Amino acid sequence: MTKRHGYALLAAIIAVIVAISAAIYVGVASDDGAETTVPDGRGPNNPAAPASVGTWVGAWSASPVGPEPGTEVNGMAGRSVRNVVHVGVGGSAARITLSNLYGQQPLGITRASVAVADGADGAAADAGTMRRLTFNGRPSVVVPAGQQVVSDAVRLPVPHDTDVLVTTYSPTPSGPVTHHPQARQISYTAEGDRTEDVSGAAYTGQTPYWRYVTAVDVLSNEAEGTVVVIGDSLTDGSTSTVGENRRWTDVLSDRLRAGEGPRYSVVNQGISGNRVLASGLGRPAENPSGLVRFERDVLGRPNVRAVVIALGVNDILRTPHETDARRITDGLRELRRLAHARGLRVVGVTLMPFQGHRGYRPHLEDTRQAVNARIRSGEVFDAYADFDKALRDPYGPRRLRSQYDSGDHLHPSDAGYERMAETFDVDDLRGAAPAQL
Repeated sequence: MTKRHGYALLAAIIAVIVAISAAIYVGVASDDGAETTVPDGRGPNNPAAPASVGTWVGAWSASPVGPEPGTEVNGMAGRSVRNVVHVGVGGSAARITLSNLYGQQPLGITRASVAVADGADGAAADAGTMRRLTFNGRPSVVVPAGQQVVSDAVRLPVPHDTDVLVTTYSPTPSGPVTHHPQARQISYTAEGDRTEDVSGAAYTGQTPYWRYVTAVDVLSNEAEGTVVVIGDSLTDGSTSTVGENRRWTDVLSDRLRAGEGPRYSVVNQGISGNRVLASGLGRPAENPSGLVRFERDVLGRPNVRAVVIALGVNDILRTPHETDARRITDGLRELRRLAHARGLRVVGVTLMPFQGHRGYRPHLEDTRQAVNARIRSGEVFDAYADFDKALRDPYGPRRLRSQYDSGDHLHPSDAGYERMAETFDVDDLRGAAPAQL
């Protein structure tokens, strides 16, 4: 083969790879912050509608955690899945990310929709807000195993602090369902294709999981960027009241929207049981570590302006216990380095006490104290929120104060989550990463 023919063959191979990549990754997962216009997404019924203008930000997000038990063969075949998610900021258009990360075969979605919920705690849509989703202009999409797709943007007025319904229908078996088990929100299922039902009457099945959907982005004039919080169950909101959006990140979002601090949206990338260093089993790994998922779950969000890292306690508490504080803080520093490489400011948190929890051991407490000492020294993050100091019992600093304890001596009550958000200095989110000398 001549050199010229070799270059021609290489060019052809590259062209094929680009074409396949374009087919796999439908849409765009992140933006550079430039103002964007989006044409009306309702099709020929309203061709003269004006374009929407704004900045794409994350309005809601949840990390894929693993395959849903019991869905190994049929997935959600023949059922409509109506996910209920709560958005912190509003916008004039929306786009949806669907994931088949833990699928073992292609996920065929023949129809999908998005709508604003008609009130709280239900599957009914607000009349007039139902929109059919498209993917590269088509109403159906096949999500390859291990991949995700992003829908086309659809024009939809989304109020801030409201529930949004994301519905998918898959007629054929697709294998394991990619899900997020700690939703703290009830979602719904219906038999058959009910994706565009405004009424919730057919949605008789209930689930505490989010299925397939991992992000809702909006084209917004309310926020200039996104702050991503990556954490464990304390960020995921375990033990917070179901359906009331009482996670500490929800309260932080309310503070920013009220004018405190920068004009950022907040997305919650907490996974219960998550660790900095170690992932779960499987390929891809269930409950991937902070180091493994940082690129996808944090840097892959739209217009990220700051990162909050709230990880470390499960490295200490979960088996095998990590008792070397330096290994944990070195992992946290590596997350900071990844964020700094994108010019992002990083705020961390101290690890809260857990005396009284079934996993408590004195030597594990020593590790927690050592991690917190390194965080407070300023060598781990650009800034930090002292959640430990804010929630610990002043008369027994190894345990949570009673009014902030959910009862398991590890996870906060609703009042505890609110206290976490209140003690967070929102001005620490301002600015970029410090200059590297």
